[in-house]
Amino acid sequence: MIGRQEEEEAMSASENKALVRRFYEEVWDRGNSDVAYEVFADDYIRHDLRPTDAHPGPGGQKRIADDFRAAFPDLRVTVDLIIAEGDFVVGRWTASGTQLGSWGPLAPTGRQATFSAVNIFRFESGKVVEIWNHRDDFGLTEQIGSPIYAGARPHA
Repeated sequence: MIGRQEEEEAMSASENKALVRRFYEEVWDRGNSDVAYEVFADDYIRHDLRPTDAHPGPGGQKRIADDFRAAFPDLRVTVDLIIAEGDFVVGRWTASGTQLGSWGPLAPTGRQATFSAVNIFRFESGKVVEIWNHRDDFGLTEQIGSPIYAGARPHA
């Protein structure tokens, strides 16, 4: 027999998973970036594998999505996997799009790219308070034509 606490935790995990799916589908796939205000706490913390100057709060997450979609206006995102345990949700997604706008220092190339990422979300009171972003920026950058140095000289 499931106790009340386990039932509430299961419901919370299920609700958190649904919110992560909504974030991916609405903000990233459909470009409805205002949904970020429904997902992220005002003081959420962002962790990236690379240096970043992300603006704080849901507005910062909205800007990341808007800037990325400006560079890849035909962006399509598919949710590959969502797993939840306790206050954490892990999502893996795959995206594809054509770089028709500037992305950071990279001028538009007109090249198409497909890349994946894993995000770890931590929830409190029904909103994301922390996110760890692990996106394949090297693969993406290489596909749009920027050389990548991975620590070994290319063959001559």
